[in-house]
Amino acid sequence: MDLAVNILLMLGTFAFMEGFAWFTHKYIMHGIMWRWHESHHVHHKHWWERNDWFGIIFGITATVLIIVGSEVPAWRFLMWIGFGISLYGVAYFIFHDIIVHRRIKVRYSPRSAYMKRIMKAHYIHHKVHERDGAEAFGFLYAPKKYEAKPLNKAKSAETA
Repeated sequence: MDLAVNILLMLGTFAFMEGFAWFTHKYIMHGIMWRWHESHHVHHKHWWERNDWFGIIFGITATVLIIVGSEVPAWRFLMWIGFGISLYGVAYFIFHDIIVHRRIKVRYSPRSAYMKRIMKAHYIHHKVHERDGAEAFGFLYAPKKYEAKPLNKAKSAETA
């Protein structure tokens, strides 16, 4: 039973992290920490961006929680929270850095409506290169308004 509760705590932390990442992205990265995040909104040829410091900070936080939780039995739950943050970090890295921004070159073509929607939302977010005016701050969730609209058959017949 203990393992099931801990796994739920880890998965709950993973889910919480999407909301936390949205908040951080909108109000911190596009706010007081824009100087770091701006590096992610401009074209460059470097493998490192100042924006990568956010991932380092989240990674250190998760590592500290895992270490403290594994060393202090009364605080064991912190280890599972750290695992949840780490799991979110891995999902973020795969989606954001590899699939969307191709920081590691892989061939990927989205097939599912979910992947098409979150990728479209992220590309819309990056149309704005300024601190203000951006939308779509989520990483692994995007509202339905970002779904690809099916072509209207009557409209496509007119243009043919």
